[in-house]
Amino acid sequence: MKQTQRHDAIIDLVRQQGYVSTEELVEHFAVSPQTIRRDLNDLAEQNKIHRHHGGAALPSSSVNAAYNDRKVMWSEAKARIAARVASQIPDGSTLFIDIGTTPEAVAHALLNHKDLRIVTNNLNVATLYSAKDDCRLFLAGGEVRARDGGIMGEATLDFISQFRLDYGILGISGIDMDGSLLEFDYHEARTKRAIIENSRCVMLVTDHSKFGRNAMVNLGKMDLIHYMFTDKQPPDSVKSIIDKYDVHLELC
Repeated sequence: MKQTQRHDAIIDLVRQQGYVSTEELVEHFAVSPQTIRRDLNDLAEQNKIHRHHGGAALPSSSVNAAYNDRKVMWSEAKARIAARVASQIPDGSTLFIDIGTTPEAVAHALLNHKDLRIVTNNLNVATLYSAKDDCRLFLAGGEVRARDGGIMGEATLDFISQFRLDYGILGISGIDMDGSLLEFDYHEARTKRAIIENSRCVMLVTDHSKFGRNAMVNLGKMDLIHYMFTDKQPPDSVKSIIDKYDVHLELC
């Protein structure tokens, strides 16, 4: 394969996955690590990728992918994550369910549970549970974001702060290599922080594409969460932070 063809293929993989490691690329293209590193450096200089030690991610730090695109990306992995989370939440629990495609997958996986009390700022989750008569649903007020049904704003924060629930089911836009939890939207980050502060147990649900993915708003460090559910082993630098803060890692 010519270098230009390999460059195009690398960009396609990064777009599909959000993040790819050097090891994955070496195996995929059957070339040396030195060749992949040169490729990544070339692409980073052209601002076509964001270079990380150990891999590459999407270049943009300000705009998230379209909701429908994110919904189909890694859908099998998200279903496995959701099933594992649902298996650990007993009937009768109280929980927040956040904005995002992976929290929505968890909501689907919980449909057979009984006597749940759910607080959400996700219009899609509210629609899913509105006809379930053995569940109590509380929908936050605020401004509805048309592209994905997320609800945010000062009214949302005030509403969430009135509760103290067993579980907070959170998605995330990116996890930096130093373990920082990242979001594209400042208001969404504030909403997640409110959910964290009012949950006894915080469960972060994320597929592997979020490792090393760049986003501009820093939600906080890994010590904010209790559990991380994901589909692949995190990069070594992220894993060391997970271990440092004694976060329980579940590979699904």
